[in-house]
Amino acid sequence: MALLDDIKFQFKTGNILMQLIYINGGIFITMMLLQVLFFLIGNEAIYTQIVNIFSVPASPSKLLFRPWSILTHMFFHDGFLHILFNMMWFHFGGTIFLNFLDSKKLLSTFILGGLSGAILFILLMNLVPRFAPMVDGTTALGASAAVLAIMVAAATTVPNYVVRLVLIGPVKLKYIAIVSVVLDVLLIPNGNAGGHFGHLGGALFGFVFASQLQRGNDLTVDFLKPLYLIRNGFPKREKKIKVVHSKPKSDYEYNANKASAQEQIDTILEKIKRSGYDSLSKKEKEVLFKASKDI
Repeated sequence: MALLDDIKFQFKTGNILMQLIYINGGIFITMMLLQVLFFLIGNEAIYTQIVNIFSVPASPSKLLFRPWSILTHMFFHDGFLHILFNMMWFHFGGTIFLNFLDSKKLLSTFILGGLSGAILFILLMNLVPRFAPMVDGTTALGASAAVLAIMVAAATTVPNYVVRLVLIGPVKLKYIAIVSVVLDVLLIPNGNAGGHFGHLGGALFGFVFASQLQRGNDLTVDFLKPLYLIRNGFPKREKKIKVVHSKPKSDYEYNANKASAQEQIDTILEKIKRSGYDSLSKKEKEVLFKASKDI
């Protein structure tokens, strides 16, 4: 189970960007395995029903019966290319975002951008007469709106940040964001209008978020705070204080222990240099992880 241990280690030590990518990837793999399972037992309809449960519907009346979908839809994708391009785009924009803003703002922009995309999708699908006949059978899923919110927020924060694109060369980030938004507008008549509405909702939130931040108004929501309260809010049993008298370490003993620990870390780093991270034992990975936490 070395691969699983490596994934857990990378998830625990990675930033919020990589954690969100891992979550999206994990959900996608789980759904693909379910699709294979229901295909083999000859009941693909159940898989379709599961996907619909987590997809946000355009119909407000249907949304009332699955309100969670306004959040869950941004973590589900309907195909390999869908999630591949979304996560590549997310990694690209998210890396730039984190160079200038913090992880809490990235998570907030991702979720609120996805929510804004869902809201605009529902509104326009119901308000534009052309799409009224399609409302009952239309749903949306995918992280595209959330990802575009990150990209536009980054471009609004540092519009003149230069990116070197393959076959094109250096391009300012603001032009990449503008082209992305313009393409979504122009592609509305060519199918998947609801998806493009969602993308534009995410882009709009990203622009508003970064613009307000520059004016001193932080729209960040700490979505992790409830998790911390749940984890730390339960009363703990008071433990009796046990006083242990130990002999204080001399300077010689302290320096000797420190040198020994450093020698162990140097040996592990040298092993990584020679054979790669995968060559480490579980114990060596734990030692390395503990050392990184103490820095």
